[in-house]
This record gives sequence, structure tokens and C-alpha cells, in this order.
Amino acid sequence: MANPTNNSEPPNVDSQTNKRRRKKSIVWEHFTIETIDAGCTRARCMQCKKSFAYISGSKLAGTSHLKRHIALGICPVSRNHEKSGHIVPFTPLPIKVSQDVNAVPRKRVKSSTSGSTSFSFYQDCRRQDIAKMVIMHEYPLTITECPAFLNCVKSLQPEFPILSVEAVERDCVGLYRRERQTLLNLVSSIRGQVNLSLDMWATDQSVGYVIITGQFIDDDWKLHRMVLSVILLPFPDSETAFNHALLSCVADWNLETKLLAVTLDETFANKAVRKNVRHLLSVKNPLILNGKFLIGSCYARVLCHLAQDALGVISETVKKVRDSVKYVVTVKSCLDRFNDLRIQLQVPSAKSLVLDDQSQWNTTYHMLVAACELKEVFSCLDTFDSNYRISITMDEWKHVEILCTFLKLLLDAADILTGPTYPTANAFFHEAWKIQLELRNASVSDDAFIRQLTRSMYERFNKYWKDCFLVFSIAVVMDPRFKMKLVEFSFTRIYGEDADHWIVDVSNGVHELFLDYVVQMLPPPTFVVNGNDGFLKPEIRQEEEDEETILHCEIVKTEADENELFLSTSDELSDFDVYISGISNHQNTKLELDQYLEESVLPRMQEFDVLGWWKSNRKKYPTLSKMASDILSIPVSTKFQDSVFDMKCKKIDRYRCSLKPSTFEALVCAKDWMQNGISDHSPDLSPSISPKSVVKTHL
Repeated sequence: MANPTNNSEPPNVDSQTNKRRRKKSIVWEHFTIETIDAGCTRARCMQCKKSFAYISGSKLAGTSHLKRHIALGICPVSRNHEKSGHIVPFTPLPIKVSQDVNAVPRKRVKSSTSGSTSFSFYQDCRRQDIAKMVIMHEYPLTITECPAFLNCVKSLQPEFPILSVEAVERDCVGLYRRERQTLLNLVSSIRGQVNLSLDMWATDQSVGYVIITGQFIDDDWKLHRMVLSVILLPFPDSETAFNHALLSCVADWNLETKLLAVTLDETFANKAVRKNVRHLLSVKNPLILNGKFLIGSCYARVLCHLAQDALGVISETVKKVRDSVKYVVTVKSCLDRFNDLRIQLQVPSAKSLVLDDQSQWNTTYHMLVAACELKEVFSCLDTFDSNYRISITMDEWKHVEILCTFLKLLLDAADILTGPTYPTANAFFHEAWKIQLELRNASVSDDAFIRQLTRSMYERFNKYWKDCFLVFSIAVVMDPRFKMKLVEFSFTRIYGEDADHWIVDVSNGVHELFLDYVVQMLPPPTFVVNGNDGFLKPEIRQEEEDEETILHCEIVKTEADENELFLSTSDELSDFDVYISGISNHQNTKLELDQYLEESVLPRMQEFDVLGWWKSNRKKYPTLSKMASDILSIPVSTKFQDSVFDMKCKKIDRYRCSLKPSTFEALVCAKDWMQNGISDHSPDLSPSISPKSVVKTHL
């Protein structure tokens, strides 16, 4: 075969035996032609360098597949440039040296089909860009009819047609469907369980929307958190409304055998709702530990309620501080006098006063902290500014400082939800047990104000702790840096002499759950019948590569009639022999948990990849690693990163309420998937073992 030659332009028509026209399609702005040999020519993408079929002998592959590679965002390099906001530069085709640029070009009959095809391709690409813009920035679908938008488009491309609202809606829904299929393939390919969290978005109408988010770890041990469904609830106050929404999501995403845990929000999930969902879980999954994997309260929402309780105790003092800050920062002359006084008093604080957003409690904390550091300036401000008449006593400043101490505790616990990636479940135990310890001690403090401030906070969090401590504890046991040691240490600090029964509950829960996974791994005796060839003889063996127990069946030829069924020719205890064989192959798994717990904990490191550790040790702990994968992906919060500190439930604006529920779901889901780069995760669904010779067994 001849060496490939890279030409920056299509082959000259004079050198082609079939006298094809010069290539004028817009795809040649993105592709080059490579001549492999005399009978084979391929097209190579300028961005990702991937090669595509173009000419093979007398067959012409055309350019449709090349257009799809660019227009639909299949090219990974172009897709990465779009995500990062970079524009891929266009490299024009160079002019041949021998070509006379001043010569009069020869007349050529122009093909109307080629021009229309090129412009159609360009139009499809730009429509995809508009759909992504509408989705990512939450623009209304009517933006394409806005005069300012039309003027902008016309200045860039006068021939670009005006898109109707219906066309934009179709493009957005089409993009959603393509992304959904990619995510569905990923969810179907994982071997572990999927955990769900439900959040409620309110409207000005009497309806609501439940946002169902799925969280799971794929076969490459990467944690995924994706919005799966956005479902309209005509009667959100109904006790069974969330059951119907949950069942709809489970059916749509084929999660009947994959559902493990569900996280709710107590704001909308009352006792009756939690009872119904717990019953649903117990039916859907046997690994439910008697409903312990139903988390009835959102972690972020609980922290928000604690902050509200604390701020409410000294609400009048907080209002005084807020009014003082407002007086200073809203009038420039007042701010100048305040800064001059600050310099005179030589206050060492470097913080700047910022008025808080009362809908987010973390901004109130930052405002109070800055004001406390500048309290000396506020105390003297009335002597320099006669219009400032707000009086805050030193006792009140002391109360604000104590309040900030407990708000800082909550802020640290909430910050783990605001990182670039969602944390695994083991990260929440550290913050939760510290809050439980501090509030428990503060509620019996000798200081009357501290007792008053923390009493309601402790009552609320203690209820949450009792409901969720088992999930938190099992998750941290799956962290090889801590295992049961941190549980024993923290519970002793919290409960003192009464810690033993709490520790026993965790130990029993871990072992009970592990035994459930062991049972799931055991293959029951199974005969698979082939009506045409006879009966199948079972043979159990362990596949190292697949890491699953697989029942291999050998087809035994018989001379019997097609309608005659043979299940076995041996004695009735042959099934028992097969079962014992399966158990003997799994004797080592019964020791996995004890072996893991008896080994020394790893040195504690700040940057530790717990999923990477389990990935490296999954062959050593085949059953325990599956359990760890499912537990570490349990979501304890229903909130998105941008709403962790929100003090009110999210409310859908009037325009989005007017959209069809299916369109609204497409816009919300597609935005989440595009932000999380779901297109980058394309699982290989090709089977490694023929399904005709392998029967995977499930209990």
C-alpha cells in the first residue's frame, strides 16, 4: 500500500479519471483529502484527525457522514472547544503557486444543488448552536423573534432564515432526545445500583414539579449525578403523588432492578409520603435494610433550617446590624466617613462591608462576621455622623459573635456541596458528627444565651441524626482511612458510656448489608432449556475478567422429539450439587468484610481518592467493592450547587410554567447533561461473551 499523502484541497478534476467536479461542499472547510492508494481516498477531520471513507474504487461515499460529524457535535475536539467557549479557527485552502491570481477565471456551470446543500449544512449547525444557547442560558424560546436578536443575526449572516418558536422548540427537544439516549446507554451499562433524590420546585399555580436526580458510579469508578426526570405534579399535596412520579422515573430509565436509596426533602415529604416511598423501596429492592436507605430529609435543607433557627433567636439584633451596614454602604459620603474613622481607630480588619442577600443565609453570615470585626468603628460612628442613630450594645455584639461561631460550623458542613464535583457519601459523616457533638454540648452549656441559641438547633439536628446516622456510618466505614475506627471514636465523644449500643448498631448494619450482597452474588441452580437442541447442562465457573459469576451451559444433543422437554437425566440431588459448587466458590467472600476491617487503616491524607482505591482493590474485595460502589454514591442532599444556601424552595417563573411539561423537562435535563458532559461518556455496549452460551444468574 502506498504511503498516505495529505492534501489540503480536494483532488483536481483534471487528474480524476471519472471527471468529477471540484468539491465545493462546506465540509471541505473542516476536512482534508488523503490518497491512500490508486483506488482509495479518505477524508480526515482537521480537528480530531479521524479518518472517514470517501472514495473506494468506483464507489463514492458522499459527504453526509462528514456533515454529521461536524453538525451534530460528534467531533470531540470541536465539542470541547464549544464547551470552553473557544472558536475553532477556519483555515482557508491555500492557492496553488502555479495559479495566476490575476487571470480571468474560466466560466463554470454552477450547480444549484451544491450551493443549497452547503448552506443547508451551515444552517443546521447554527440552529444547533441556537438550541444550545437557549438551553444553557435559559433564554425563552421566543428569543429568535426578538428584534435585537434578529438584527444581530442579520448582521452576521443576512441569508439566515428567521426561526419560529416551534422550530426552536423542536431543535431543543431533539438535542434532549439525543443526549437522553447517550445517558440511557450509560445507565444500562453499569453493574451497580442507582440512587435517586427528589426535589420540589414550586409555581404560582397550584401545581408543582418534582426534579428526580440519579446518582451512580460507573464501571470505571466515576461518580455521576444527573437529572433524570422532571415530572409535573397536578396535586403536589397528595400523599401518593411522589410515588407515581418515582414509579414513572423508574420505568422510563429501566431501574426496576437497580434502585437502592431515595433521598427526600422534609419540606414537602411529610410522614405519610415517606411511609409510602419506604414501602415502594422495600418492594423494589431487597437490599434496603428495613427502609434505612430512605433518607427523609435533605442535608442542605437541614443546615438551612438550623441557620434560620439560630438567626431567629436574635433577629432584632441581626436587623440592627443589617441596617447599620445598609446605612454605610448605600451612601458614598457615609462610606467615606466610615473608612476615615476606621483608619483613625487603626482597626486591623481587612474585611469590607457587604449587604447580605436575605434569601441565602451564608451571605448573612459573611455580613455579620465583617460587621463584628468593625464593631469599634460602628460604636464611634454616631459621634462623627449625626444622622447615624442605630445603637448596638457590646452585649449584643457578643451575641452576634457567638451566633457567627455556630453559623461557621454550619457553613463548613455545607461547603462540601459547593465544590466542582459532588462528594461521595463518606465525606458527610465528618461534618455531621461534629455538628451533633457541638450542639449536644452547647445545649447543656452553663451560658444561658448559648443554651437558648442552640436548644432548638439541637432538637432539630438530633432528629435528623437519628434518622441518617446509619447511612453516614456505613459510608465512612467504606473509607479505608477510617473504617469502624472513626465510628468508635466519634460515638464515644458524643455519647460517652452509652456509645456501645450505637457502635453495635452500625456494626450489625454493615454486616447485614454485606451478607445481602453475598447472597446476591451466589448463583442459584438453574437449567436453561433449548427446545430445538435438547437440554442445557449447567457448569458454574468464575470469570475473572467479568468479575461476575456466570452460568456456562453446554448444549447436549438428544434424539428426542422437538416437543419433548428434558430437564435432567441425573438424580434429583444434582441441583444440590450445583448449589454446593457455587457456595464453595464464594467461601472467600464471606471473609472479605472481616479481612477489610481487621487490616490497618490507611494514613489520613487530605487529598484521597476513595473511588480510585476501591477500583485498585476490587479484585481483592469483589463483593465488598460492589457494596462500596453503591453506598458511596448515595446522595444525602437534593439541592443543586447553586441553591445549597437558599432559604426558600426554588420557584419556576411564569414563562416556564406556560411551556408544555415535556418541553420544560427537555430544557432542564438537557442543560444539566450538557453541563456535566454526558456526551463524553459513551459506554462500549458490545458484549464480550456471546449471550447464546452464557446465562447471567440473578437471585
